Amino acid sequence: MHVSHLSLHDFRSYDTLELGLEPGVTSLLGRNGQGKTNVVEAVDYLSRLSSHRVSGDQPLVRQGAERAVVRAAVTREGRSATLEVEINPGRSNRARVNRAALPRARDLVGLVRTVVFAPDDLALVKGDPSERRRFADDLQVLLTPRYAGTRADYDRVLKQRSSLLRTARTRGGSAAQGMLATLEVWDERLAALGAEIMVTRAAAVEQLVPLLGKAYEAVARGARRDDAVVTYRPSFEIADLTVVADVEQALLAEVARRRQDEIDRGVTLVGPHRDDLLCTLGELPVKGYASHGEGWSFALALRLASYELLRQPGDDPILVLDDVFAELDATRREQLAELVAGAEQVLVTAAVADDVPEALRGRRLTVADGQVTPDG
Repeated sequence: MHVSHLSLHDFRSYDTLELGLEPGVTSLLGRNGQGKTNVVEAVDYLSRLSSHRVSGDQPLVRQGAERAVVRAAVTREGRSATLEVEINPGRSNRARVNRAALPRARDLVGLVRTVVFAPDDLALVKGDPSERRRFADDLQVLLTPRYAGTRADYDRVLKQRSSLLRTARTRGGSAAQGMLATLEVWDERLAALGAEIMVTRAAAVEQLVPLLGKAYEAVARGARRDDAVVTYRPSFEIADLTVVADVEQALLAEVARRRQDEIDRGVTLVGPHRDDLLCTLGELPVKGYASHGEGWSFALALRLASYELLRQPGDDPILVLDDVFAELDATRREQLAELVAGAEQVLVTAAVADDVPEALRGRRLTVADGQVTPDG
């Protein structure tokens, strides 16, 4: 899979950009703030309809514009298609394939797949659980695009249920009791959708473990394949995460057990939105115990394992290495470059050309003053 042409309109710093791309390695070089990352962010946005840099869509629209458009010609297994998304902050986004409108923007998800390495990746292992949940969900969306709908439905239920709890706590008395009587309906929806999410996440993590060990051995000097492990960790004790119906019943039981706590605090305390992925090296968690270098190696291994998992059906995802080499020492730069150099398409951003290893020499473009031009 590769993008052969990218068109941007009012996306980030670009009012208009028309950029031809090729299979293999392409490096975008230029000083910070010139728009390098904006280009690769656009490609990644087409993959998941979300950015690896910000949580909302508003920053993606050029200042003064009402909407942004990202369009790409994508070649996959010898066939080409034009994918397009119109980003409308505060309103529904619109998506098209070969100029034909899709019923929902999220139907675009998964038609192009990306794996992004970025400076913030250290947060995968050192940051809050929300970072690891997002990693697991983004990966699962690319593995099974319909998961995006399940996740969106769960978020809506969670929002409605938590709003009901907050309002009930504020009002109190008989009014609160009447509102809480409707909680059972939301409990059932929360458990049904939450169980599907938890089982799906657990299965993806199980697939990731052997690939993670192999990747960590490759990027960490002297490491063994069984050193690095990631484990899905629900927020409550549950013996089996393989059968959706069983997990649903366990969720309902835990919701009932925590009912008074939720009423007192006005927040939903049970569900996959409170789960975590436990990253360990040997017997110890990475967070709080691993060195900076070990943390970086683990984060790189997670991304490499994701790449290997996504390419198992036989179709390479697009690799984006966004200013990542500046964060790595020389040894890890070379190791990462050797591992990804054979991908069908690799997009690299760097402020300094010398930061890019020779194994990723490829085609080089200069980004300056909103213009992207061939190097030299």
